[in-house]
Amino acid sequence: MINFFTILSKFFGYSTFREHQLEVIERLTSGGDCLVLMPTGGGKSLCYQVPALAMDGTAIVVSPLISLMKDQVEALCANGIPAETYNSAQSMEEQYEVRRRCLCGELKLIYVSPEKLLSEIDSFFSHLQLSFFAIDEAHCISQWGHDFREEYTQLHVLHEKFSHVPIIALTATADKITRKDIVAQLRLNVEEGSGIFISSFDRPNLRLSVIKGYTKSKKDSYIVNFIRRRPGSPGIVYCLSRQSTEVLARHLHRYGISALPYHAGLKPEERSHTQDLFRNDEVQVVCATIAFGMGIDKSNIRWIIHYNLPKSIETFYQEIGRSGRDGAPAETVLFYSLQDMVQLTNLINGGSDENQRRVNLDKLRRMQQYAESTVCRRRILLNYFNELSPHDCHNCDICFHPPVRRDGTIEAQKLLSAAVRTESCASARTIVDILTGSHSATIRTNGYDHLKTYGVGKEHPPHVWNDYLLQLLQMGYIEIEYDRWNAVSVTPLGWEVLRGGRRVELCDSRSDDAPTNAGRKKRELHVEIPFLSTDEARDRRLTEELRKLRQVIAKSEHVPAYVVFSDKVLQLLVMHKPTTVEQFGEIPGIGEHKRERYGATFAKAIKSFLEGEMKGS
Repeated sequence: MINFFTILSKFFGYSTFREHQLEVIERLTSGGDCLVLMPTGGGKSLCYQVPALAMDGTAIVVSPLISLMKDQVEALCANGIPAETYNSAQSMEEQYEVRRRCLCGELKLIYVSPEKLLSEIDSFFSHLQLSFFAIDEAHCISQWGHDFREEYTQLHVLHEKFSHVPIIALTATADKITRKDIVAQLRLNVEEGSGIFISSFDRPNLRLSVIKGYTKSKKDSYIVNFIRRRPGSPGIVYCLSRQSTEVLARHLHRYGISALPYHAGLKPEERSHTQDLFRNDEVQVVCATIAFGMGIDKSNIRWIIHYNLPKSIETFYQEIGRSGRDGAPAETVLFYSLQDMVQLTNLINGGSDENQRRVNLDKLRRMQQYAESTVCRRRILLNYFNELSPHDCHNCDICFHPPVRRDGTIEAQKLLSAAVRTESCASARTIVDILTGSHSATIRTNGYDHLKTYGVGKEHPPHVWNDYLLQLLQMGYIEIEYDRWNAVSVTPLGWEVLRGGRRVELCDSRSDDAPTNAGRKKRELHVEIPFLSTDEARDRRLTEELRKLRQVIAKSEHVPAYVVFSDKVLQLLVMHKPTTVEQFGEIPGIGEHKRERYGATFAKAIKSFLEGEMKGS
């Protein structure tokens, strides 16, 4: 029997698997298909890398971008795992060498683009002993997904041509509609409860903040001060337009901050150069459109700023997930203005497909609701992905400075009861109409004016009920089924409220939307969250020593510094201060290959540092 824990420890330096990882690995190695949803930094890659090492043959990993493949292969090779990329950017000699190594059984994983795979599916790939296919960034296959790629839609042929080869599809963000589409498009033999694995989307190391109503000049000033307080910490500023990325990068450069723009309008060699500089910590900040991010596997990004409102929560979650992938503390800031809503709405309305326009507008409204919320922001994100969270996170701006709340259980029960009595077939607007006793055509046509809950909420005007309904949605007591005419349905958490088993706190709407100057200044002071760092001066000095050593090694090996060790591993080294190779190898995240390669060097450096500190004291 294969010991997956031995593989995990030997190559990756961990003693335990995370949630669902072992279940996925066991199903895949038994020949079953899988759909895996895990947040960025949640361990998706191990779900196919461990099976690739355990199974006979070669695993084919389909990835959308060459740069992303390069990052992942570098990380695997650094752990002593035989892997390669196979793409059209390689020379004929390089491609030949990859084919030779595959046919000889030397490679356990090959990373390919969908185009390359499909173009040689009947030639090269048909002659390989295949262990399985892994479809990374699987949301790209769905038109409901946030990064739809036309070339991904042809991957259904894999099961037709290789019926005996299992497929694992992986993504960090996919709502119910996108998940169903992925399963259908890839012809996956899975169903809810069997083959579909959804891990917690919670990223507790990320701090979440929203800043509303800032002008461009105030945003620019805030960003400069934010970055200056985090010297050397890599980060990304996401902008809505190409022009904004260039203007902001020039602005930061004037203040002595190393920053470069990144967008689809630049030449390929310019984009590639910017990405390489950022990966190697030679530029601190990238000002980018959404064209940047999927193609980078950089684990030490410490912050993400959204200059504008993203178009959906999926997009937002995917982008903030690029920070803190190593598990160390990271920060996210979102700027929000109604002008962003106008611009994004116009972009969506320019589409041709009516059904897709409707869904995209609904997703944009959910993003707007997140930005305007008075509810714990992490709860909103988790509940959006159907992960019910009954508790606040205490790591977002709302939790740090909560609004005044009151017992709103009665109002919540009225709303939930109205939804249930419509048999979960009514929209949010109709639910409010029922409560306020509206005589609308929808109410009369469906006979909702005969419901017991009709008119029971006349004490509040419609806009108040709309606000309460939004809060219940954000707290996970109801959900909106976009694929069923935006119908409101009650979640298991909501049923607890209906049955009297849970109390609900609601925040009453402000009577004035425009804050006073004093109020605005007060919130500005609250937005800035100090970056977490050690209080020990000695540990700070040791951290810098190890960072420098890591950078020297990375340059000598022509790889990014985080490929040598992540920031999280450096933190553990500083915490435990191993002075022997044996102690060094006990640090989580350090496998046998890295222990043998770097152990003596780092242990010697730590021992020398500690001896110097003792002499100095």
